Amino acid sequence: MSIRISLLALFIAGIINFNCSQNGNNMEMLADFVADVSNHSYSKPEEVIVTHLDLDIEVDFENKMITGKASYQIDNKSGSIEMYLDIRQMEIEKVTLGEDETETAFAVGPEPDSEYLGRPLKIAIDADTKQVNIYYSTKPEAAALQWLAPEQTEGKVHPFLFTQSQAILARTWVPCQDAPGIRYTYNATVKVPKELMAVMSAGNPTEKNAEGIYKFVMAQPIPSYLMALAVGDIVFKPIGDRTGVYAEPAMIDTAVREFSEMEDMLLSAEKLYGAYRWDRYDVIVLPPSFPFGGMENPRLTFATPTVIAGDRSLVSLIAHELAHSWSGNLVTNATWDDFWLNEGFTVYFERRIMEEIHDKPYTDMLSMAGYQDLQDEIKRQGENSDDTKLKLNLSDRDPDDGMTNIAYEKGSLFVTHIENVVGREKLDAFLKTYFNKFAFKSMTTEKFIEYLEKELIAGDDSLAKRINLASWVYSPGIPEDHPVRESKRFEFVEENLAKWLDGTKSHQLSTQYWSTHEWLHFLRNMPDTITEERLVDLDSTFNFTASGNAEILCIWFQHTIKHNYTASFDSLEHFLMKVGRRKFLEPLYKELVKSEEGKKRAESIYAKARPNYHSVSTNTLDEILGWE
Repeated sequence: MSIRISLLALFIAGIINFNCSQNGNNMEMLADFVADVSNHSYSKPEEVIVTHLDLDIEVDFENKMITGKASYQIDNKSGSIEMYLDIRQMEIEKVTLGEDETETAFAVGPEPDSEYLGRPLKIAIDADTKQVNIYYSTKPEAAALQWLAPEQTEGKVHPFLFTQSQAILARTWVPCQDAPGIRYTYNATVKVPKELMAVMSAGNPTEKNAEGIYKFVMAQPIPSYLMALAVGDIVFKPIGDRTGVYAEPAMIDTAVREFSEMEDMLLSAEKLYGAYRWDRYDVIVLPPSFPFGGMENPRLTFATPTVIAGDRSLVSLIAHELAHSWSGNLVTNATWDDFWLNEGFTVYFERRIMEEIHDKPYTDMLSMAGYQDLQDEIKRQGENSDDTKLKLNLSDRDPDDGMTNIAYEKGSLFVTHIENVVGREKLDAFLKTYFNKFAFKSMTTEKFIEYLEKELIAGDDSLAKRINLASWVYSPGIPEDHPVRESKRFEFVEENLAKWLDGTKSHQLSTQYWSTHEWLHFLRNMPDTITEERLVDLDSTFNFTASGNAEILCIWFQHTIKHNYTASFDSLEHFLMKVGRRKFLEPLYKELVKSEEGKKRAESIYAKARPNYHSVSTNTLDEILGWE
């Protein structure tokens, strides 16, 4: 009797309740599916781990489905007769083993208590199995996929699809071992409508082909959350030898002008922390429904058009996603509890790049604004909240809960604190060695601390006390020994704000050379009580309501909602209908629902706008508005 037949018998014997698919292999079982999901994954990589994926899929816009085959090369380290993958919002047609495609038994676990975890896919294998092939199709509601109708794009002619896999949404479009500590290489063949082009987090084409079939190679191992796909009416233009931009035709020239510093950023990054390991660094500008500012998918950052302000004042986001090519993509948090290891170092690195491109006074503004965001986050969560620690405990929670300014800004503040203690030169040498030593590997908080204590502190008790690791990493709030953030340029903004509050008219203020960051500082520090006359004064001089800068609009609209400045409401609705970035949507809807009239307006807008938003945004907004 073969191992597969034995396991099938065990499957059947253990069934409490099951449903069979047409081929009779897809059985839902209860008692068999006890699994440790402390890392938000049903996979058991200590037994069987994936090492390479060959993906062969077709993108079906009419039915809003991806169908195809995921073939994994595996390392059966324990000689196990079963392996586990994560799936959610997809159907499994059949599973086969090896190149000869011998059909095998598989079972899909019951629906979990927490929807975000999805369901385990348990597959019968032999002790010597090297390849597992899964035939599957996604469901239209798959959370990682956003299917856009032509009218939701810039060109208004063709549909568009993009994925967003972080944190654990990759399992909704590819069956996978969906944990950040598991890395694999991949090849992909993607079939799309002939008038469209596909790009991935891999080596990419630069023009459409006549067949609509695109092949991709990602030779560097990556975790599943960095799997990415975009399909649409896309064109490419280079910026430098290793950098370029993808976008819809109507957006491409604007994007190239805005991101013209990309090649310089790449060179600056390499100067700091060593060679770029991913061959090329390109950016794709997605339609405005993309829920984040950017996503650091290797070789191809996914970016929101809301960073295109016309004056390159928001391109620190590109520096941030580029910095992830070292901190995050190269050395990756092993679990989502260790998320600060990705983001804290990346924010610090981003600002070092911006200091190289611009100057320290410019970077001081970014650091000061980030510190204010951190203070707001701690005030929101409570200074004693466990969620204000760097090392998190996200067991039994959606890992998206940990993606706050604590990881980003407290993490960056901690790295700056280390710099202040040991000096920039010593820290840079440490980080360059760290990125090289652990390249293409995963890192836990505890392992990082052990490495820092060995290589940087090196037995120096006085230095250890000054760095104060335990307080920074394992205690809530901001330690008392934190670096002081200061900005001379913001001080000048505050002087002008004080004059305006004393009655000086807007047109008399000295604002000629202000960047977006100075305007944001001005708007953020306006008092909670402002007369309509003062709002009209500002708007008539600076035309905030008609601004094309999404960052400025978001802060401005919060004031106009609070003070019922009705002249801005048409522009507010247009903004909420067009933009899907959660960073902007969440505070605006929160402000709207504070009043009965505002809640009615929010409900009306949301009913129309919700189809334009990605699930990452609607999950947050549904809760704010009380939608089921």
